[in-house]
Amino acid sequence: MQYTAVKLVKRPTLYITPDLFEVVQLETPELEEGQFLVKQTHMSLDPAMKGWMMEDRNSYIPPVELGEIMRSSGVGEVVESKNPQFAVGDRVVGMMGWTEYAVSTGQGLQKLPEGIPAEAVLCVLSLPGLTAYQGLVNIGKPKAGETLVVSGAAGSVGSMVGQIAKAEGLRVVGTAGTDEKCRWLEEELGFDKAINYKSDDLAKQLIDATPDGVDLYFENTGGAVQHITYGQMNAHGRIIVCGMIADYNTDKPSPGPNWINMIRRRLTVTGFAMPDHWDEVPAMTEKLLGYFTAGKLKYRAHKLQGLESAIEGINLLFTGGNTGKLMVEL
Repeated sequence: MQYTAVKLVKRPTLYITPDLFEVVQLETPELEEGQFLVKQTHMSLDPAMKGWMMEDRNSYIPPVELGEIMRSSGVGEVVESKNPQFAVGDRVVGMMGWTEYAVSTGQGLQKLPEGIPAEAVLCVLSLPGLTAYQGLVNIGKPKAGETLVVSGAAGSVGSMVGQIAKAEGLRVVGTAGTDEKCRWLEEELGFDKAINYKSDDLAKQLIDATPDGVDLYFENTGGAVQHITYGQMNAHGRIIVCGMIADYNTDKPSPGPNWINMIRRRLTVTGFAMPDHWDEVPAMTEKLLGYFTAGKLKYRAHKLQGLESAIEGINLLFTGGNTGKLMVEL
């Protein structure tokens, strides 16, 4: 049986363009003992993918090699199996790549509980939810009554961060790029305040929204929000650095704030990436599932149709054109 896959054939310079990819037709192989075949139904698109395309051998994860199927996580169903641990009909989540079918031994894949939609899996129980939980809870160690600012709050990670923080009793202020996204954060997700970072009076709004200062800052974007929030940090505040999406499509990173505040206010700044924490995934998944089943985590999925839609659709992540977690329905 033939199926479609997308390979990375060039490195990006600044932008992700269609010529970086090659659409290929492949034959499903004969399975060996211990293997099974997964038909992918939903594929995640994430900002980290741009880093995975770059020739950066010192990053937290090796780059996708040229000629390889582009890396991504997804949800799928087992359609053929020679592995006693995975039966036909089992639903799984994990790294599969930009492909309609994937052969696996089970490494890096988890079985899914019944009754949870694929969209919820990719929005809540997969990389966005895991990243949010690891950064906020395990690294940030929030305390009820503290104030959190999260940038990129309407994104897949930021929206989870804010909701987990509310569930833990924090005051939550988020920034997003449109008034509609800000209304969604406040009216649907329960943020105490959401601010359009494109506002002319951004500094005033952020300072007014944090009259008692900021105890935790979850950084997804960089830019002006970073500088203003840094100035609002309380003594012994924690800054969790997850992403800098404002700089992903620039050839010169924007300057960061002066470090003197770290000394004066005894701040802790921690960067992290999920590959360092895969061993903690089962415990975090259980926690996220608890929030979700209790109705404390809502999500919004932005679905593209068909595998090849990923080639240009991924750029929605860098223009702010997506409304919710970006994914492809195959």
